[in-house]
Amino acid sequence: MRMIFIGPPGAGKGTQAARLVARYQIPHISTGDMFRAAVKAGTPMGQEADRYMKAGQLVPDEVVIGLVRERLGMDDVGVGFMLDGFPRTVPQAEALEVALEADGITLDAVVVLEVDDSLIVNRITGRRSDPETGEIYHLEFKPPPADIAHRVVQRKDDTEEACRKRLASYHAQTAPIIPFYASRGLVKAVDGVGTPDEVTERIAAALQG
Repeated sequence: MRMIFIGPPGAGKGTQAARLVARYQIPHISTGDMFRAAVKAGTPMGQEADRYMKAGQLVPDEVVIGLVRERLGMDDVGVGFMLDGFPRTVPQAEALEVALEADGITLDAVVVLEVDDSLIVNRITGRRSDPETGEIYHLEFKPPPADIAHRVVQRKDDTEEACRKRLASYHAQTAPIIPFYASRGLVKAVDGVGTPDEVTERIAAALQG
């Protein structure tokens, strides 16, 4: 199974990604992990990316594509892979398509996890964390016990303003790649509302269809 996994921030993509890579026994390739591994290993593309990051600059698309190609050339992707966090824009999707064709790699699916913005805002703004234990709670779905309720805090990136900014960025930059892949018959849109088990089974059914 060779797939790309897309979804708005707060949709539960991290939970589902972990479940899917375990189910299909494929490596989870996220851009952050890929960057760190390539830099640590000192690969040619890792060294190139490191130069930009040390200078405080964004890593150019062509370097990111090079890192992806380098990663997809490793032995563990023979059974498949999940790309997560890339591509984020249509130009990146176009460049990735050219690179995959050049390497003889065909995508099986682009899974899109769909959750309404209003539900995401509710999920994220209701989150609270216990600074002493690191435990995450939710004011509605998993309230903190009464004896520690006084000490739980809301992270700065869990405010409504921060959440809506991330959603706006997703809709402006990443969502346009969905019609790009839909035109190639690859998109599997899945309702992300429900229990983690329900959503996992929906994704599995979509991938079988």
